[in-house]
Amino acid sequence: MSESPDSRSLVSASSQLNLMEIDAIDDKEFDIPQVDTPPTLESILNEPEDEDEPFVLEDTCLLNTENMDTHSCETSSLASSDSGDRTHLKRRKRPMETNSTVHGSVLRHSILKGISAQIVSAADKVDAGLPTAITVSNVIAVGTSHGLALVFGKDHNQALRLCLGTTATGAEYGAVSALSINHDCTRLLCGFAKGQITMWDLANGKLLRTITDAHPPGTAILHVKFTDNPTLAICNDSGGSVFELSFRRVMGMRTCESRCLFSGSKGEVCCVEPLHAALELKDHPITQYCLLAMASLTKILVIGLKPSLKVWMTFPYGKTDPASVPQLAWQFVAVQKAVNPILAFCRGDTVHFLLVKKDESGTIHVIKQRQLSLNSDLISLAWINSRTLVVMDSSEKVHVVDRPSQEELEVLDLSEVQLVYNSSHFKSLATGGNVSQALALVGEKACYQSVCSNGGQIVYLGTKSVHIMTLRNWRERVDHLLKQEKFLEALSLAWSFHEGTAKAVLGLFGDPAKRKGLVADKMVEILFQYVDRSIKKCPEQGKIQVMEQHFQDMVPVMVDYCLLLQRTDLLFGQIYSRLLENSVAKGVFLESLEPYILSERIGCPTAPVMRDLLAYFQENGMMESVENCLVHMDITNLDIQQVVQMCWENQLYDAMIYVFNSGMNDYITPMEKLFQVISVPLREGRPLTDEQVVMGNKLLVYISCCLAGRAYPIGDIPEDLVPLVKNQVFEFLIRLHSAEASQDEEVYPYIHTLLHFDTREFLNVLALTFEDFKNDKQALEYQQRIVDILLKVMVDNPDFTPSQVGCLFTFLARQLAKPDNSLFVNRKLFDQVLEYLSSPDDDSRHTERQQVLLELLQVGGVVQFDETRLLSLAEKAEFYQICEFMYEKKHLYDKIIDCYLKDPLRKEEIFNYIHNILSMPGYSAEEKRSVWDKTLLHVQELVTTDPAKSAELVAVHFTNEVHQIISNLQDDHLVFLFLQSLLDPREILHPQPLLRSGPDLHEQLVGLLCRFSPQQVIDFLKTSQDYRLEETIQIVQQHQLHEAKAFLLEKKGDIQGAFQVLLQTLEAKLLGLTQPREGVDQLRHEEEEGQEEEGPLQRVQGALGDIIALCVRGSHGLNQQQREALWFSLLEAMMSPQKLLKGSDAKQTSEVLKEFTMQVLNSMSSFIALPAIIHRILQDPVYGTGKLAEIQGLILGMLDTFNYEQTLLETTTSLLNHDLHWSLSHLRAAVSRGLHPRQDHCNICLQQYRRRQEGEDEIIIFSCGHLYHCQCLQRKEQGVAGLGHHSWSCYKCTSSQGRRSTDQNTMETGRGRSASLAQTRVTSVHRGASGVGQGRKLLCDATLDTQQSQAWDQLRCIYRGPSRLAILSELSSSHGHEKASLLNPVHPGTGSIFHSENFQLKLSPPPLVEE
Repeated sequence: MSESPDSRSLVSASSQLNLMEIDAIDDKEFDIPQVDTPPTLESILNEPEDEDEPFVLEDTCLLNTENMDTHSCETSSLASSDSGDRTHLKRRKRPMETNSTVHGSVLRHSILKGISAQIVSAADKVDAGLPTAITVSNVIAVGTSHGLALVFGKDHNQALRLCLGTTATGAEYGAVSALSINHDCTRLLCGFAKGQITMWDLANGKLLRTITDAHPPGTAILHVKFTDNPTLAICNDSGGSVFELSFRRVMGMRTCESRCLFSGSKGEVCCVEPLHAALELKDHPITQYCLLAMASLTKILVIGLKPSLKVWMTFPYGKTDPASVPQLAWQFVAVQKAVNPILAFCRGDTVHFLLVKKDESGTIHVIKQRQLSLNSDLISLAWINSRTLVVMDSSEKVHVVDRPSQEELEVLDLSEVQLVYNSSHFKSLATGGNVSQALALVGEKACYQSVCSNGGQIVYLGTKSVHIMTLRNWRERVDHLLKQEKFLEALSLAWSFHEGTAKAVLGLFGDPAKRKGLVADKMVEILFQYVDRSIKKCPEQGKIQVMEQHFQDMVPVMVDYCLLLQRTDLLFGQIYSRLLENSVAKGVFLESLEPYILSERIGCPTAPVMRDLLAYFQENGMMESVENCLVHMDITNLDIQQVVQMCWENQLYDAMIYVFNSGMNDYITPMEKLFQVISVPLREGRPLTDEQVVMGNKLLVYISCCLAGRAYPIGDIPEDLVPLVKNQVFEFLIRLHSAEASQDEEVYPYIHTLLHFDTREFLNVLALTFEDFKNDKQALEYQQRIVDILLKVMVDNPDFTPSQVGCLFTFLARQLAKPDNSLFVNRKLFDQVLEYLSSPDDDSRHTERQQVLLELLQVGGVVQFDETRLLSLAEKAEFYQICEFMYEKKHLYDKIIDCYLKDPLRKEEIFNYIHNILSMPGYSAEEKRSVWDKTLLHVQELVTTDPAKSAELVAVHFTNEVHQIISNLQDDHLVFLFLQSLLDPREILHPQPLLRSGPDLHEQLVGLLCRFSPQQVIDFLKTSQDYRLEETIQIVQQHQLHEAKAFLLEKKGDIQGAFQVLLQTLEAKLLGLTQPREGVDQLRHEEEEGQEEEGPLQRVQGALGDIIALCVRGSHGLNQQQREALWFSLLEAMMSPQKLLKGSDAKQTSEVLKEFTMQVLNSMSSFIALPAIIHRILQDPVYGTGKLAEIQGLILGMLDTFNYEQTLLETTTSLLNHDLHWSLSHLRAAVSRGLHPRQDHCNICLQQYRRRQEGEDEIIIFSCGHLYHCQCLQRKEQGVAGLGHHSWSCYKCTSSQGRRSTDQNTMETGRGRSASLAQTRVTSVHRGASGVGQGRKLLCDATLDTQQSQAWDQLRCIYRGPSRLAILSELSSSHGHEKASLLNPVHPGTGSIFHSENFQLKLSPPPLVEE
């Protein structure tokens, strides 16, 4: 009988662990810390259920019954990994890594139609009610809302085997809320909504036990579960308690004993999960402890039930959503070559994993594995195999996740299942709803009894159906993609199976080679289907580009997977023959082969494919592709002559060389062919074309490869052919004539051609080749032979340039300088070359000849020459670099200076050379002295070359010779440039310590500046401080530099003298405005010689700006009378010329002068009283007549200033009054506020304060709430005697905080009343017969205690920055002491507030403070 899909889905997927495929995960482990006192279960239960409690890992020494080593290096501590640092609870959720790997459909979703139909039928026919719980073993049991348990078979019929219970008992017990089947499928436990538990015999349907007293009454059963011990079960009720049920049979009587494992009064458990082991793992060392995991609302607990009750560990969730459902799931997993249980648990979106193992010494280790973060709230968690988790989120979407890689493999929507939730049981509605709000909130999404995992299957219970999820095997997953015509995804998935990188694999076991063979056969089958589909789906009509694009998308896939499978026979056989049916497919296929051939993934296509490939490329003009492919292929199957002809006709020289070399082992013919192309134009003296240059370069590279034993263009020559090829190439190069030589052909044509083509590169090729000649006698003979031919061809040959000849002798010098040299070269040839290169009669290519000779000497050729003759020839030829090279060898460093000075190209480098010689070690004192003397001798030439660098050199090495150097400089302008670079800090290129020279040099420089650059005099005087004032004043006066003289007089302190100089300058320039221009030309020539041409008004404006700035600077140090003399003289000088204006432009000039006068008035108004200014102006005839229109602006400005100052004063007064009132009101409120004592007894004598007593007693209460008898406080000497009063402080507060330092006490005591806020003295009197006795509250002069002082300081700091009173006080004091604040400015960091750059007077009201 064929199995239906439903029955096939019921077949258990293999749940056995394949120990041959042990997961090679190397999770980091942590040591479990040792604790001093092992906790007990009671201590755990009594812990406060605080979500913020630190992570607790119970002492693992409780677990060891043999040899527990808590310091084992392999022990992992949850505390050390997470608990010690609470920040792990706040880590950002890491999103799951997205990978482009194709996983296909991992889960097969089936509906158990037989069971589903019978559930619906039972509800209708026997009033069984709706399904409420499900459990799976060898049978499937479904509980209903009317108290029945329906047991179905797992065969293909899914027949109802048993109907346990009756609706009558269901009415008494309520709905079935939990089910559990034992290990051997002989017993069924049923928990009910009203708290009863029943046990049934699954063999005959007999009721064995009814348990009603296992837990407190009035609570529903949330979970009931068998352990692997057939006599032990666990139940969890809606009160959050967990109980152990022990089944006994004594004298034929079945009994059940209950023991509380966890009390719900200390925290409610809502999920329990015992560890179940398969039959093959029953002897695992962990199973003897009978582990049980419990999930409360705040933490996870793992306990061992055997041999005695022990707590293994606790793990808090941290911050989670209170509505999230805790989940637990055990699974035996192969990790690090051992199989051990892992507990997966979560609450929210993060799944944690704990590995439990026992080592050889008996030590128990609990190791935290890498956690898994998902982006959804989980309501179900189950293992489907040892590597794969199936979780469901709150939106009823199932996620399949691979645990080792944390990849999400598939997501399925199960909303159509209409999942059954256990909310009513968690709320315990059947017993009156007597549960906590926290447990009821969790129950909103609880579905523990609707999801059951067993043997690689996960069953989901819906309201009208039962669904089952199993893993698809690998072939089914591939076929599922093929049915949807997703060939690329199917191939990718199959390849992941082939390589062992796929996840959740089922059905591939055994030898890896056999598994790869199975998958490879499947992939070949898919490829054939893919090829057929590509042909069938090709558009028959339309543009050719559309067809090409179709095949360009599909053909590379075929090629890729054939190469991955190493099935080129398939690619070039059946697949290629199938594609030949379509011409477009054939072309795309051939084009797609090129990149694989170039990357050498395809090395040897079949002969038909190679012929088709070359023909296709040739037909389409893709000759470059032909060449690229030919040099990467085995061409023994091709027609060599035909290929060579094609290469030569299409200029595919690389391919032609490759064909000759690899096809015929001919290495000489390609050289002959290339020589024929480039030799003719070289012999005729014609320039080479770009193509010929490329051919020549290829020829050089080809010769180099042949002589080095490498194949061209890629690879290596076979080792047995390397000596033969080298000999053939040498014989070819040294041929006297070519094969088809003409009568006028020169000897050694091949060497001649290569030398003319590129002498340097050809010699480099030979040099590289000679490096390999060590003990090869024949090769050494070839080497000497080639050198002789080179000398014969190039020496005395006018066809070669000096550079080419120099290259030859440089090459020879390098070879001769080698220690193992065996070459022989006639020394006379070197002399001949020297004469040729240093010929003084030939001025052409002077630099080239010098460089060639220098290179020859540097590589060792100097040993071939007579040094005296060499030096003589170099001096005659003006080869100064050669001379320097020779002098350097002889340590004649002073003569090298002459070489630099004579060489115009390197004259600037002499300064660095001299500096290096004089400052660097390695030179003798005599050598340095000779250079030093030579430098002094040529100092004028050095200064002429670069004055700045000369000055820098002198400042470092010739500090004591400055006067001698200046005397040696005969030109005054040179002295000026030299001194300016030496003394002016603005001109120094590199920061060097300035010369400590006398003032005479600086004064000499001032004089030279006055002559050659008068505009720089003032800048120099400002930056330099090393001149004498009197002498410098005389120098600038001689050259009539009035501005410089005024600056010096001001620096001297003579403000009046500086003012008079500038005033005379201003008056002279004003004279130019009032007199005819002819009369002032001479004056302007004398005063402004060297300045740029400016208009008279611009000159007046500049002079006026200078004198105003002088008056402003000087006024701060003068008294009022001196200021008036200064400013009124300037005002008179500006007003008097306005009377003398004449001519047509007099009105315009007058307006400008009045503007200048207003500038003076505005500036002087800060220093001169305004009435005095107006009085002086009104006396002037220019302003004194008319209707005051001329001074209207000045008057208005005065009024504006007065209004501003008046507004500022009024605002300031108002703010100060407001501040004062605000401060006093708050002080008054604080002082008058009543105080409330903490106790009714004195804090010193501890005697109660009784309001009714015979005598009067004074009580002191502080704002901190402490109360004292006055006498007690006096005895403790806490009162500080003052002027008629005591300053009290709280004894208890000061004792606890410690005494302050003496200076602080003194400071606070001195504050007086300003610190007094809150202490009161209460006097109590007994109500006597007179009736006047009453309680009084007296205010005393007391200071603030510590807390009040801090509060008062904080109140004062509400304002950011200083108080307004401090600002205004400083402002007012500054006006009264202008001299001190302006001439002696205070540092901004330590002085006045308004000296700060960011100072602003903010006139804003104080902040409001709530009463």
